Order: sequence, then structure tokens, then C-alpha cells
Amino acid sequence: MMPPSICLLLLFILTGTSAQTWRHCTDLPPLDLLSFVLEKDTSRRTPGVRVTEEGGMRGVRFSRPHPSLSFPAAQLLVNCDLFPAEFSVVATLKVSHADLKRNEYIFSLVEENDEDNRTQGAVILGLKIAGSRLHFVFRGHAGVTEHWAFRGAELQDGRWHTLALAVAGRRARLTVDCGAPVDMGLSRSFPTDLHIKGSTFHLGSPGRWKGLFSGLVRQLVLVPGSDATPRVCPSSDPGRMHTLSVPPLLFDLPVKTQKADSHLPSYEAQLKVSVGPQDSCSETLRGQLWFNPHRKGLYLCDGAAWIPMLEEHKRLDYVVEHQVLATNSETYDIEVFQMPGVGLMAAMAHRSTSSGSGVYLWSQSGFQLYQSISTYGALSWRYFTLGKKAFLVVSNSGGWSEELAEEESKKEFSVIYRWSKKRKRFVTYQTLQTHCARDWEAFRINGHTYLAVANHRHGNNNHTIDSVLYRWNRRSKSFEVHQRLRTSGAYDWEFFTVGPYHFLVVANAFNGVTTHIDSVIYVWLSGSFQVFQTIKTFCATDWEMFQIDGRVFLVVANGHRLLHGRGPSEYAINSTVYELDMSARVFIRFQDIITYSAVDWEYFRLGEDHFLVVANSFDGASYSLNSVLYRWQGYEGFVPVHWLPTTGCSDWEFFTSEEKSYLIYSSAKAPLSKVFMLKTH
Repeated sequence: MMPPSICLLLLFILTGTSAQTWRHCTDLPPLDLLSFVLEKDTSRRTPGVRVTEEGGMRGVRFSRPHPSLSFPAAQLLVNCDLFPAEFSVVATLKVSHADLKRNEYIFSLVEENDEDNRTQGAVILGLKIAGSRLHFVFRGHAGVTEHWAFRGAELQDGRWHTLALAVAGRRARLTVDCGAPVDMGLSRSFPTDLHIKGSTFHLGSPGRWKGLFSGLVRQLVLVPGSDATPRVCPSSDPGRMHTLSVPPLLFDLPVKTQKADSHLPSYEAQLKVSVGPQDSCSETLRGQLWFNPHRKGLYLCDGAAWIPMLEEHKRLDYVVEHQVLATNSETYDIEVFQMPGVGLMAAMAHRSTSSGSGVYLWSQSGFQLYQSISTYGALSWRYFTLGKKAFLVVSNSGGWSEELAEEESKKEFSVIYRWSKKRKRFVTYQTLQTHCARDWEAFRINGHTYLAVANHRHGNNNHTIDSVLYRWNRRSKSFEVHQRLRTSGAYDWEFFTVGPYHFLVVANAFNGVTTHIDSVIYVWLSGSFQVFQTIKTFCATDWEMFQIDGRVFLVVANGHRLLHGRGPSEYAINSTVYELDMSARVFIRFQDIITYSAVDWEYFRLGEDHFLVVANSFDGASYSLNSVLYRWQGYEGFVPVHWLPTTGCSDWEFFTSEEKSYLIYSSAKAPLSKVFMLKTH
């Protein structure tokens, strides 16, 4: 009988989703509605509002109706005729049940007036508190006003609360104080054609001045095109929050007692701005500002961490060749890692058995050979740590006969190397029998360290064999077999965690007959990995997991299509990006990208932009072809922005050094690797 925990994960129903492209405002940063109506000069009083400090935090109270609390939507959502179909609202509020009226709007978006300008239009969209519930109001399909009421959001207790409301299609999720999210089951999706041309934002009212919001507002931010919850809640621990955007007027500084007829003081005079290297943020530095000249950013200490108030975000401009690195032989894989006390290093898996593989050390001019290591048809490296000890494990695909007994000569062994602080070199630590090992993955679960090897084949024909999960034994100080997982021409492992769940996905490439086979996602349950989901792939060679604004993605590199051993292989095929459907608990197809015998994906981030680069290795005629760099464009998915000439590209790695960003690729068809510098502006 299947354990209940598996049933809980697998018995969710996959629901159909549809997406309609919204072509405006996808590149807008978080929009601070509150700062838009407050005076930039903190020494001046803003009409219609009163700054009040309660509960150790400062907020704004709307004291009287005033035109300054309204502004045209076009000033904030520039060149936008439609409201974003996907967005989030972040607000920090303090509301007392005794003061709360029947209906109080936190903010609203109101349509333009009628032609005679006598009657104000209706509310297009708004957030309000009615009774004991938070309501999200909007004009739905066919012009019908819809109310989404969130139960269980206790906001009227006179305490400060930070809420994050995320809306996307039929999904609406409210998170209060980084606690358990409240999901709305929606019969209809949020409209993709909500026209806002000529509309007006109103803070603290529905625009008719029939009532003002009686609570305090400290933060009110609209985030077009994404879910801001992961940025506000960096962890699942309730109460651990980051500020998204707070106006300078509300910085947590001491409030001086003043007479009733005195003017507000200049808070700028109380601020101390430090420049250059800075100590960690602490209670003694609360409310102080720090300017980092390297990042060109202004940060505020909230007593625990430096919160960015103004930061220059890097944008990729162009890519330039930085280094052509001659290697001893073709290279299948590169592992870039930081070795404490030594510097940035790269372990390269060289094909040649006679020359072995190399570990390279980075300098300003590029990578230089630091150590040669004897390997046997090396296909990949993986760096990991155990406490303060550092290790490298290599995937050997060839036999090891020189140092073994004669009866062992036909066996294949991969090797774990340990960093020797005394010798400043990697030395042999443990050997493990493998079968044409293609990849190693290292990870930790519940305080234990694991290694997973992707065994590709046994001999020349048997591809359906066991790949092995090893666990570190503290007593024997070695890795021991923990679990065997049946795989078919396994090429790659990818480990990742979503919430409390740990996943391991294998790229199955070939079963001896066809490349059109299932790759498998496993979930960790009761001390072992068990099948969570299968996905049809075509000679899958790599999986890459990444997150964008709280959304979880998996992208697979499909190598080529060969059906039942008949006909020529197809190398120009789609690789696919999958997204985790949180409600259905399954990965669903998000985007197909044409690739040419893809063997690797690399995800990285520059500033606020997200990128994927693919290793295209063969188009059926030539190994010299472009690998492509894609940028995340929200509803458009990933779009190509740079084409990088490569030869037999087998791996990409992203790394940074001294505030500069780089990409390095390895070639499986030429004895060279290339480093590209990513020029930003």
C-alpha cells in the first residue's frame, strides 16, 4: 500500500491553465504608491496626511481629503492601457477594530470622469477592509464588479501587519506576516483586458471622499508582473520580513516631542550617512544610512539587516571574449568554486586519460593551471564541503587498471579528492565503483550529506541500470550506499528544495532502443527518494532548477530524437521549461525553446534580470554553432538576446569576480575553453 504521505503529494489533479500575453509594463520595477504622494523633502508637511509613531514604527494616517492623495495612473503605469494580468500588492498596516468603519479602502483605482465631469467613475480595482475581512475588488468580465474576500486574515488587532497579495490568472494568494498563505479558489481568472486609460489612483479612499482609511499605512507597493512574496518573506519563518519600499519620511528615527503649533522637523538633519566599508547592521545602527560606492546603492539599517533604499541595478549590455584557455584535451564539464584562502578555482573534466584533468586558479587575466589530476575519461566534477573540509568528486567513464589488482582492472571507479591545507592540493580520499558515470550531485538533507551518481551504462549496451545515492557515515568517515534508483542512460542529477520538500530529478537519455523516455522527479519521503512525477524527454542531458519571484521552474536540455532505433536522429528539437503548479503539486509545461543537441543549461541573475544560456553542441552537420543567451521577459517567457559562437559546447558556468560577471564554456570537440565577460550598464 502506498504511504499516505505519497498519496498526499500525488493525488492532486492537474488543472488546465491559460495565459494571455500582456505587452505593457512588464519591465516596471516595484511602484511605491505611498512615496508617490508624499513630499520628497522630509522637512515639509504633506497635505492630508499626518505622520504618527505607534508600536515602535512610523506610519501615515489620512487626516482629511486632499487632491494630493490622488494622481493619474498614467504617471505610475507609463504607456499602459491595460492593468497587469499578473501582479502583487505589498502593504504594511496598523488597524484598530474600534476605529474601523464598515468599508474602508486602503487604495483604489477609479475610472475617468464622465464627459460633463460631474460624476466620478466607478472603482476599477481596489483593496479594502470590510467587516473582519480583507477584500480585493475589481471590475471583472462583462463589467461585473467582483469581490475576493480572504478569510482568516486578522488585521484589526491594533498591531502592525505586513501583507503580500499575489494575483495571477485564477490564483490569488494572501500572505500575512510571512505566515501560512491563504489561497483563493477562483471560478474565473483575473481579466487580462482591464482597461485603465485615463484612470486615477486614490490612497485611503474609493475616490468619492465618503470615508477615509482610519488605520496607519507604512508601506504600499504595487509590483507589476511578478509575485513579490519571496522578496518580502526571505524564509518560511513567520515574522522574518524584508521591507520592499518605505518612504524616507517614515524612517524609524526618534520622534521629538513638539508643541501643537510647531512645524515638522527636518529628519535629514538626524540622519548619518556612512560611505565605504560598513559593519554588519545591528540595533546600535538602526535608522542609519550607508552608501556603498561599489554597488552605487543607498541602504538603511533596520536593526538586523541593511535594506536597499536606492540601488543601481546591473543591466546586461553586451558580451565580450575575455580569455581563450588552451587545455590538454577536450573538456566535458567545468565546476567553478571558491576555495577559502586560495581563491576562485575551476575543475575541468578532460577527456584524455594520458594527460588527466586540471584544476585552474583564477586571476585578473584569466584561469591558469594550478594542479593536474589523473582521471580516466572524466565527464564531470562536483565540489562540496563537509564542515570545514572541502572535496572534489570526479565522474570517470573509463577503466582504472594501473593501480588496481588484475581482477579489478575491468571495473570503473570514480574518485573523491580532499583538499589538503598543508599541501595546498587535492589528494585522493575515497574510490567508488561506478558505470560510465556522467554526473555527481552533492546535497544535504536533515543534517546529512549525500552524493548521487548518474550511472550511464554498464558495458556498451546495458543502459537500464542502477544509479546510486551515497550517504556520509560520520563514524567510518566515508560515503556508503544509501539507496539505488533505476535509471536509463542517466546523464544528470539536479537536487532542489521547495518549502519543506526535497526533490531529486534525473535526466534519462537512452534505454537501448529510443531516446523518447521518461525522466523522473523524486521526492524525499521517510528517509528515501520516491517517485513524484515522470516527464517525457528526448535524450535528456541536463536539468536546471531556478526560481523567479517565487515561481519554481525546471528546464530540461533535450539532446536528440531517436525513435525505436530507426531512422536518423533529429538534433534540432525543443528543450522545455516547466513550472511548478503550487495548487496541483506538479510541474507543467511553460515554454518550448528550439535547441540543437543541447547538453547543458545555466541559470544566472544580473541585477533584476534573469538569464538562461544553453549549450548547443551539434545541429546534425556541424559542431560549430551558436549557443544562445536568453533573458526572462515575464509573460513572454525567455527571449534570445545574445548569440555566442561555440564549438562542441558541453557546459556553461557563470561566476563573478571583483564586481564583474563572467561566463565560461567548455568544448567537447576542441582542446579549449573560453571565458566571456558580461558588460553591464
